[in-house]
Amino acid sequence: MSATRLLKPGLPLPEDAVRLSYARSGGPGGQNVNKVETKVVARIAIADIRGLSEVDRDRLRERLAARLTAAEELIVTSSVTRSRERNTQDALDRLAAVLRAALVRPRKRRPTRPTRGSRERRLEGKKQRGTTKRLRRPPRED
Repeated sequence: MSATRLLKPGLPLPEDAVRLSYARSGGPGGQNVNKVETKVVARIAIADIRGLSEVDRDRLRERLAARLTAAEELIVTSSVTRSRERNTQDALDRLAAVLRAALVRPRKRRPTRPTRGSRERRLEGKKQRGTTKRLRRPPRED
């Protein structure tokens, strides 16, 4: 198992919970495509990932809702190479990357106020813009 397959510090992707299936890849490739099942379909159920808190499971369900099946399984495929072994490694890496990205907690937003200088610059810009528009008007006849 590579270090890139960590879901978060100290929590590796449980490879025994990942179900792999194989199919024939599409696209050009001659007889290799027609005969050899090199495409890898990796699936993992959210419930089978050990070491996650309920908060993390809920976050996965929420952030990956569009990618989950009705049985709450995440499915990732790989058919980038002509080798089943390399596609398997790629699929596992991609599965871990999707889960890792979904587990990232968003930072709390700290409300901030504009600085005095930024307020002054904004108002100065508005004055200049108003002056530019005023100078475009035809002269008034009094």
